[in-house]
Amino acid sequence: MGTWTDAFIAPPEPALLRPEAFGRLVVELARERVVRTPWTLVAGKLCVNASLNWGSVSGQARRDRPPVGTVLRSEEYPEDLRDDDPPPWGDSHEEARLLASGDAVLDVLPALRAAPYGVEDVAVVFDRMDFGNRAVKDYFRFEDRRTMLVCFALAHPQHRPLSAHDCGEPGGPTHPVRTCVVHTFKHASGDGAVPPLVSVLARCFGPDLVSGKTWG
Repeated sequence: MGTWTDAFIAPPEPALLRPEAFGRLVVELARERVVRTPWTLVAGKLCVNASLNWGSVSGQARRDRPPVGTVLRSEEYPEDLRDDDPPPWGDSHEEARLLASGDAVLDVLPALRAAPYGVEDVAVVFDRMDFGNRAVKDYFRFEDRRTMLVCFALAHPQHRPLSAHDCGEPGGPTHPVRTCVVHTFKHASGDGAVPPLVSVLARCFGPDLVSGKTWG
């Protein structure tokens, strides 16, 4: 199965973007060919440290394409395999409703206006990074359709580790986030962030971005 990495980028302070600014961020990611649709909008109790491709609500929404109105929950593990450490080292506990989905990115805007933004955790899940963008493909070395991306707008601050192996001992420096972007990948050409993604986020978050990653 190999090692997967979840990388995040966030503003220096745990601020929540205004709904219209968050909508612009989501639209710009698609217009600048950083990501590919379809997109899915979920709201409820989300964990920003849930492993995107392995057990998260976001991963379920992307993989299974359930209908609008479906309630998604974290995958349950047998009792002897459960881990009470805080995520990403231990299990995440998520429960969210699928509010909307679509292929046209502009359709996310009215869906966001109807979402419980700021009251519940909200996330827009994109199917994958856009490997038709040469800068994206060069960063990841070759196309991998499993490289999903999620834009989070959290009701309350959560803490992302700046650098952590999810099978290691819990601890180390963290960064508080409310609005952030997380994407997953298996192979990359370097340690920095994806350049076209940084370009969009610097316009939306400001130039002083904070990034980190978890892997395992």
